[in-house]
Amino acid sequence: MTDVPVTVLPHGEGLQLPAHATPDAAGLDLRAAVPEGKPLALAPGAFALVPTGLKIALPAGTEGQVRPRSGLAFKHGVTVLNSPGTIDSGYRGEVGVLLINHGPETFHVARGERIAQLVVARYEQVRFTPAESLDATERGVGGFGSTGTA
Repeated sequence: MTDVPVTVLPHGEGLQLPAHATPDAAGLDLRAAVPEGKPLALAPGAFALVPTGLKIALPAGTEGQVRPRSGLAFKHGVTVLNSPGTIDSGYRGEVGVLLINHGPETFHVARGERIAQLVVARYEQVRFTPAESLDATERGVGGFGSTGTA
């Protein structure tokens, strides 16, 4: 397990730090750092950047993927708008979650509510180089829906 330094901002004090809910969970829960007793009202079709009250320092060569919570999507139609959102390892600002309400009713985001999950993943930087042709593959140029059409 890798340690990730985290700074808790004043409006995030008292909230649980991101943690894996179960031993095999890939994601860590992110919580809303909205004022106590003043939930953020998210009307149908509306979106908002929800603060977490956290700044993090991800290790070089990793990214944080901000993903929806399936329960919010299933029960309320609330999801992460830019899913997955990416937090680069060089970013040192507050982690925010861009939520959108696709549901039929206003959704109220309360302080400490689990609003998204963060998956930390390794990546490899690449450089695109011009090529006259590409190597042949079994799939070739088959596009959307071209596999599994037996």
